[in-house]
Amino acid sequence: MSKGTPSLGKRHNKSHVLCNRCGKRSFHVQKKTCASCGYPAAKLRSHNWATKAKRRRTTGTGRMAYLKHVSRRFKNGFQTGVAKPQSA
Repeated sequence: MSKGTPSLGKRHNKSHVLCNRCGKRSFHVQKKTCASCGYPAAKLRSHNWATKAKRRRTTGTGRMAYLKHVSRRFKNGFQTGVAKPQSA
């Protein structure tokens, strides 16, 4: 058997399926762990030797639905909507 094209036709068993947490096809069926995010571990998988991988999934790569307004609110002192008393 050659190691090239003829061998590739024999590959039809999936070792990885879709992950529930990250959605990538990295969940190992027998190990029951995701190679990408580490699911079902509570903490997300990340390593210091993979700087670019950290950059792809850090804060700011998503919607930031809450966090994008915090800096503006901080600048104004987290006003609550109550009018300030008029100085005489």
